Amino acid sequence: MASGNGGTGENDRGDRSGSAGVPRTVEAALADRPVAGRVCLEAGAGVGNTTAGLLAAGAKRVYAVTDDAAHARTVRERCGAAADRLVVVRADLRETPLQTDSVDLVTAHGLCNVLAPAELESVAAELTRVASPGAHLVLDDYAPLPDAAAVRELFAVENAAAELADGRPALSFYPARFLRRLFAGHGWAFEREETLLDPVPWTASHLSAHAAAARDAAARLPSELGGPLAKRADDLEAAIGSESVGRMYSLALTLSEGSEPA
Repeated sequence: MASGNGGTGENDRGDRSGSAGVPRTVEAALADRPVAGRVCLEAGAGVGNTTAGLLAAGAKRVYAVTDDAAHARTVRERCGAAADRLVVVRADLRETPLQTDSVDLVTAHGLCNVLAPAELESVAAELTRVASPGAHLVLDDYAPLPDAAAVRELFAVENAAAELADGRPALSFYPARFLRRLFAGHGWAFEREETLLDPVPWTASHLSAHAAAARDAAARLPSELGGPLAKRADDLEAAIGSESVGRMYSLALTLSEGSEPA
């Protein structure tokens, strides 16, 4: 189960850090949210970009949930100065140990992008279960890429290798309106949408990481299948170099009072 912030969202595509080493995209997404004094959940902690942002903004407690051991260690080390307000939870986001109605604010920064459609519904239901009535939700993610984007083909190769090796895509690009409808079905009311990056800077280091992910998946396939995919990933990485294209958006929603978990 993907833990989030480890795919396209981990480093916010070259976004510079603001205060306390928090990416500016994270600061922008949280700027109009009531973080101070709240119990928060970073769903899919990754390297802890949003955990750091929530702690810097005065959260009372932050549950950083990830199913990845390396990410859990990174978050603990990065945010150790606020250890009294941080709880790192190793869990699948489809079934966490958090109590029902226990969280005031939920963030998912670059999470949905690494969730396959079949996983997304279960994660939405679980985030709704742990959220208290009136809770806030911030979803930051990447819009589908234009057809002419060169990086789109590299991601298609990565997805093809992952589908064949693991039975699930590595990346899914959901329109903002799709996530709005999904969470509305769980009782969340839309408040605002804003653009965090436009265009998104897909840097050489990020494309190298995606090409490596494609090669790793291809290596688990028979050579007649994996070989051409790995070569295509290498060729695309070399040909593209870097590209600025696409959009990263932020959605803010609130859980209606009296909503029942779906």
